[in-house]
Amino acid sequence: MTSGSSFYITTPIYYPSDVPHIGHGYTTVAVDTLARWHRQAGDDTWMLTGTDEHGQKMMRAASANGATPQEWVDRLVTQEWFPLLETLDVANDDFIRTTQPRHEDRVKAFVQAIYDRGYIYAGEFEALYCVGCEEFKTESEIVDGAGPFEGLKVCAIHSKPLELLQEKNYFFKLSEFQDRLLELYSSAPDFIRPDSARNEVASFVKQGLKDLSISRSTFDWGIQVPWDESHVIYVWVDALLNYATAVGYGAEPEEFARRWPAYHVVGKDILRFHAVIWPAMLMAAGLEVPRGVFAHGWLLVGGEKMSKSKLTGIAPSEITDVFGSDAYRFYFLSAIAFGQDGSFSWEDLSARYQAELANGFGNLASRTIAMIERYFDGVVPEAVDYSDGDVRIQKTVSDAAVAADAAIERFRIDEAISSIWTIVDALNLYITENEPWALSKDEAQRDRLATVLYTAAEGLRALAVLLSPVMPIATAKLWTALGADSSLGSLQNQPVREAGSWGILQSGTSVAALVPLFPRVEQ
Repeated sequence: MTSGSSFYITTPIYYPSDVPHIGHGYTTVAVDTLARWHRQAGDDTWMLTGTDEHGQKMMRAASANGATPQEWVDRLVTQEWFPLLETLDVANDDFIRTTQPRHEDRVKAFVQAIYDRGYIYAGEFEALYCVGCEEFKTESEIVDGAGPFEGLKVCAIHSKPLELLQEKNYFFKLSEFQDRLLELYSSAPDFIRPDSARNEVASFVKQGLKDLSISRSTFDWGIQVPWDESHVIYVWVDALLNYATAVGYGAEPEEFARRWPAYHVVGKDILRFHAVIWPAMLMAAGLEVPRGVFAHGWLLVGGEKMSKSKLTGIAPSEITDVFGSDAYRFYFLSAIAFGQDGSFSWEDLSARYQAELANGFGNLASRTIAMIERYFDGVVPEAVDYSDGDVRIQKTVSDAAVAADAAIERFRIDEAISSIWTIVDALNLYITENEPWALSKDEAQRDRLATVLYTAAEGLRALAVLLSPVMPIATAKLWTALGADSSLGSLQNQPVREAGSWGILQSGTSVAALVPLFPRVEQ
C-alpha cells in the first residue's frame, strides 16, 4: 500500500447483551494493531468499532432486567464495552451505536434507496427463527432437540427451541446477486480471506440464494421502515449498515468518499452476513463493495468455542490484571495463526510471557541500557568499525521490517510478529557471543565495545518502532529509556515502514533507567 492512501478498517459491532470475553478482545486488538501499523506508516487510517443494540433478543433481555431497551443498552455499553477499549489499550477513531440518531437516519436513507431501485418487495413468510442468533434458520442449521427439548426443532448453535414465525415482511432480492457475487469472489481472490473462508462462501452461494426477509412487524425495538412504520428493519441489515453510516453515508459525501470502502475483520461464524448479504446490499445501492473481509478463527477454551451460555467466557481483565494489556495483545496475536482457530490456556500464556516477553525482549532491553549506563556513563556510544557479525544484525533488522510489513498487508499479524522476533533472538545471541562485559575490561577493546552496544541499542530502537502497534505501553517505556524522544520525537510518529533503516538512533543520546518492561508474575 502506498503511504498516505486510505485504510479504513472495522471490527464487527458487538452485541452488548453479552459481557465482553477474550474472543471479543481478540478481534478488537487485532484490528487495532492493523490500524496502528497503517497509521504509523502514514496511511489515512480510520478504525471503527461499536455495538449492535436492536433486535428481539435485546428487547427480551431488557424486560427480564426490568428496564426499557434503551436504558438496558446504555447501561451495558457504559459499564462493559467502553471499559474494554481502555483495558486493552485500543486506539479506535470512532465508536458507533446503532441507537444513535446519525445511524438511524442514514439506515433509513439506505433502505429507501434500494427500495426505490426496485430491490425490495412485500411478501408472506413462515420459517423457524432463533432469537439467540436473531436469524431465520435453514435446514442445515436445524437439529432435533434432546433432553427437555425432545420432539422440538432446536438451533444447531444454541441448542434452544426455534420459534415458528408467520409474518408479512419486506424482502430484499438477494437471489438476483448470485452471479455478481461469484464473479466478485473469482475476480478479487483477496476479497475473502483466508482461502478456506473464500471457498466455503463461494460453495454456499453456488447452491443458490434465497431472498432475504429484511423487516419484522411483531415487535418495535428497531429502526422503522421508512415507507411502512408498522415494520422495523431486520437487525442484521441495520447492523451491517453501520460500516457505511459511521463514515458519512447519506449525510457527509466527502467523508464517505475519503473513507469508503472498508476492510472488515470478523469471526468466521458471521462471515456469510459480511461476504454475501453485505456486498449484495451495496451492489443494490450502487456503491462499491468492501475492500475485503477477513474471517479469523475461534478461540477455544478446553477445546470448546467460548460462549456466555456455556460459561467458558473469560473476561479480558482477568488476564490484563495479572499480565498487563501488552502481554494480552502479544499473546493472542502471536500464538494463533490469524485466520485459524486457536486454543487459550493459562499455562501457555504464562510460559510465553516468561520466555518471550520477560526473558527474551524485556531482558535484552534492560541489560543493553544497563551496560550503556555502566560503560559509557549513560550515553549511546558511536559505532566505529562494523564487523561481519554487526552487518548481519543490520541485515536481520532490515529483512524483518520488510517481512513484517508484507505480513501485515496479508492480515497475518502472527507472521509479522515472528519476523520482528528474529531481531530479539539475533540480538540476544549477539550479546552472548560478543561478551561486552569482557570487552569492558580491556581498554584496547573500547571501540569494539562501543560498536557492540550501539548495535544493540539501534536494534532496540527498531524493535520499539516495529512492536509499538502490538505493544504500545512497553515500547513507549523502551523508547523513553533509549532517550529517543528528545532526538527523534514521539514513538507514534516514527514511520514504521522505514524502521529497518540502520543508524537512526543518534550516538551521544542520553539513556534513562528502564523499569522492567514485563515484571515477574507470581504464579
